[in-house]
Amino acid sequence: MSFAWLKHYMPRGIYARAALILLLPVVSLQLVVTVIFAQRHFEGVTYQMTDTVLREINLVREVAREAPDASAAVARVAQELAPLEVTLGSVGTAAPENTLAWYDYSGRRVIQRLGERMPGFRAVDLSDSDRVVVYFEDTHGLMRVGFDRKRITANNPHQLFVYTVILGLLMTLISIIYLRNQLRPIKKLARAAEAFGKGRHVPLTPAGAVELRAAGNAFVDMRNRIERHIEQRTLMLSGVSHDLRTPLTRLRLGLSMIDEEDAEPLLRDVDDMQMMLDEFLNFAKGMAEGTPERVDPVAMVESLVAEAARAGRDVTLLPLEGEGAGTVRLREGAMRRAVDNLIGNAVRYGTRAEISVLLTDRTLRIRVEDDGPGIPEASREQALKPFSRLDPARNQDKGGGVGLGLAIAMDVARGHGGMLRLGVSDRLGGLRADIVIAR
Repeated sequence: MSFAWLKHYMPRGIYARAALILLLPVVSLQLVVTVIFAQRHFEGVTYQMTDTVLREINLVREVAREAPDASAAVARVAQELAPLEVTLGSVGTAAPENTLAWYDYSGRRVIQRLGERMPGFRAVDLSDSDRVVVYFEDTHGLMRVGFDRKRITANNPHQLFVYTVILGLLMTLISIIYLRNQLRPIKKLARAAEAFGKGRHVPLTPAGAVELRAAGNAFVDMRNRIERHIEQRTLMLSGVSHDLRTPLTRLRLGLSMIDEEDAEPLLRDVDDMQMMLDEFLNFAKGMAEGTPERVDPVAMVESLVAEAARAGRDVTLLPLEGEGAGTVRLREGAMRRAVDNLIGNAVRYGTRAEISVLLTDRTLRIRVEDDGPGIPEASREQALKPFSRLDPARNQDKGGGVGLGLAIAMDVARGHGGMLRLGVSDRLGGLRADIVIAR
């Protein structure tokens, strides 16, 4: 039997789920015990009090039967049975039906008991909270007897339910406060993990239960190791790049002293090596440079398009899409490098590129499209890996890329808590690359 449909009705927050797990069995058990106790208690008390009143009513009926008529019976009962505080009357018309409030649980038990134990019983009027009137057939016709309601039902039968509700609410409030204190470290850990996934460092001090402290300490240790690894990678590649620039500069200087025609191919090799070093350094930097700040994404993309146009690239900026406005928290240097890499790939493997920005209240999407050969769907995952060069899919004759452009863009997108998606451009027919980030 599948209970998948329950997922639609389950709360999604950890507070609500923990409260449900803790309170549902307790509240259910409390309600069951309360209902069973109340039912048996009120039924037993009501039956006993009804039986006592029935004995008094039988006494009234015996005294009334000794009178010659109904009027004399009423007078005789009032005279001889005054201490019982019971009134007897004659009813000229048919007896009314049983009347009681919808919430009068004990009244239903009274009606049931009178019907079982009282000969000639016709109806009872329980609509008045202070007075009860019982109708019955006797030797003088249809009669009615009235007495105080307190004599037949328990006093304040709702008190037990009121106490149960108040105590239940109080215990629920205490439980919620306790849950908040216990679950707060989990939410702090979740916020720190989410921030770290977006490239931000949120201080975290492990707290709470032993298991939560262990999880918090494990996360802090893992974050420190990752940060040390990133720092070491950046320092290593930066050092290698810096050390290799010196011999490359000497090579360039030496080549400038020989015949220009002979030196030209060698100078191109030196330029390629310089470009590769720059790409390695950019990949090593990744998300390490800068801190997140409020950036206008539209202005940032406009400046990148303007720079590409000054460099002789055929790049067009499309009108802004979406109804969003304002700024987005970005590492501007890293994001500019990622978008510039996508633009560079687009004009390298195609003849022109189009850039569009979609900004909504919840999402930022920067799209770069080209008219090049594109990347087959089966090869897109491979294309996002560092140092991957897809010769059959992309034209490698137009530039000496080292296979880091898409990898850098994906690394930057993930560092902002987003993603890089590759697809087919509906407008130009080439590659479509989307950087999507949640605001």
